[in-house]
Amino acid sequence: MAAPRRRTVRDLRRGNRAVVLSKLYFDGPLSRQELGPLTALSSGSISNVVAELVADGLVEEAGSVDSDGGRPRTLLRVAPRSGHLVGVDVGETRVRVELFDLALGELARVDEPLPEAARDGRCDAKDVVRLVTAGLTRVLADAGADPGSVIGVGIGVPGIVDASGAGGAVVHGQTIGWDAVPLEAMLRAPDGLPPELAPDVPLFLDNGAKTLGHAEMWFGAGRGARNAVIALIGSGVGACVIADGLPYQGASSSAGEWGHTVLRVGGRACRCGARGCLEAYVGAEALLARWREAGGDWTAADEEGALAELLEDPSTADLLDETAEYLGAGIADLVNLFNPERIVVGGWAGLMLGPRLLDQVRRAAASYALRHPFAQTTVELGHLGPDAVTVGAATLPLARFLETGGARSSPL
Repeated sequence: MAAPRRRTVRDLRRGNRAVVLSKLYFDGPLSRQELGPLTALSSGSISNVVAELVADGLVEEAGSVDSDGGRPRTLLRVAPRSGHLVGVDVGETRVRVELFDLALGELARVDEPLPEAARDGRCDAKDVVRLVTAGLTRVLADAGADPGSVIGVGIGVPGIVDASGAGGAVVHGQTIGWDAVPLEAMLRAPDGLPPELAPDVPLFLDNGAKTLGHAEMWFGAGRGARNAVIALIGSGVGACVIADGLPYQGASSSAGEWGHTVLRVGGRACRCGARGCLEAYVGAEALLARWREAGGDWTAADEEGALAELLEDPSTADLLDETAEYLGAGIADLVNLFNPERIVVGGWAGLMLGPRLLDQVRRAAASYALRHPFAQTTVELGHLGPDAVTVGAATLPLARFLETGGARSSPL
């Protein structure tokens, strides 16, 4: 058994920077005097760390406040323009790329549809790489951003992300026809990321539902909860399970495939190849298919527009009632399995359906769940809107940046 590595002065310095930077990021602006008790660091350590962070351009003054009888206290905050973050949402019908400042203020955005074949479950990973690359080039140009200021690129994808191998993250996306697609290696290839980006720019890939969960837990409806489930309802269905404040990954990062839990034995065919999955009843693609089978139709060219037409059609009332009961039953399963204090429904389709169906969903969940754990759970809509997946993707490089005390690509 190897002996534990001893902490060095460099480790201590990096840890102190990380503590101060994170506290300023999430709770700032704060004065030096306020940072002391909040971080448990001495006033001398606070002064040294703040001086370093200011010299590095990562922290800046943000005004002052009066103190009790003394000199005004200078407030400090993380400098929003000290770096850029990229969030990418690889959806099942389009790729969205957004450029953010360090405070996650949006600076530029590009939406590009995937080829029509992707809608039939035949998504070519080369098309995704091409659209991500083109999107990165465009957002950097549109914002006039220095490519060297990019701290990292976070990418949310449909499917299971396995980052355990030496060759980078591999994606298993059964519903889109991906079987162990080496997406990170493809992005790192010479025809992958834009040449203006540093070749070692950090890349972070994760399931889209998990990036949504990250965003809602940091900035949205999940904030403050220790045990929660963030549900994504879009074309398909997924979830991010938070256990004691941390995302639950499972043995190979595939935990949270809530959409492929069986709701009805021998039920509707699901895109994954099984039958009766929750996704086959409440995902936007399946909901539209059920409407068409009932004689409905729409004029919109995309799923978002089609779902809006479904919601406006009075003849779909029974279909929506049934959908609310299916979703409520699925939420009851989450309550019984994980005993969360909060369940947050997000994703573009979830946010469209929510205002119409949420009360019905709560009633259905109450009728299917065990009474005691359900009484401890709230069910609510996400707060961050349809951009939550890209915001969450951008938090992946941001988290590493804060954890390393503001290091760019390598630890201090």
